[in-house]
Amino acid sequence: MAFLPGKRSFAELVFVVEDHFKKTANKDLDRKSVSEFHATNKMPLVIVLDNIRSKHNVGSVFRTSDAFLVNKIYLTGITATPPHRDINKTALGATESVAWEYMESTHTAVKQLKEDGYIIVSVEQAEPHISLENLTTEKNKKYCLVFGNEVYGVSDEVVRLSDFCLEIPQSGTKHSLNISVSVGIVLWQFYNVIR
Repeated sequence: MAFLPGKRSFAELVFVVEDHFKKTANKDLDRKSVSEFHATNKMPLVIVLDNIRSKHNVGSVFRTSDAFLVNKIYLTGITATPPHRDINKTALGATESVAWEYMESTHTAVKQLKEDGYIIVSVEQAEPHISLENLTTEKNKKYCLVFGNEVYGVSDEVVRLSDFCLEIPQSGTKHSLNISVSVGIVLWQFYNVIR
């Protein structure tokens, strides 16, 4: 598509279409089967969901984790677990591809992951923090991203266990994002930094 230069009003903008765009057919997306996904090398990254109340958010996290090859999701506290129709509605089958485990206590899950050598990263508005655009990772290290409850965020005891807090910079009036949006933004950045 080429833009014809010159001063024009919005109504007078003219585009010349050199090639037509077309959507890629599902059969051409090179999708992995569930068994191929299980055999694929994953990012050295797990997610902990700290008392997430919305089943739709949980399903969205599964779907996004599938897209970015997350190793495992830990569902803790009141976070719902598959199978559940509200999770399935947004996960679109990703509960079958992405490994997951339920643990009653977020603190216990994070403490165990820390003992297993994971760098614990709470995605939270906290001081001190690293702003997402300044994120760097270390080679051959494993990361655990903790995302908190829709109202209360990551619990204070888990923030204290963290190696660092990661904050998504925002400029609006709310300084609040839905957890499924936060997961997508943060995973995209990790995916680009790690690979």
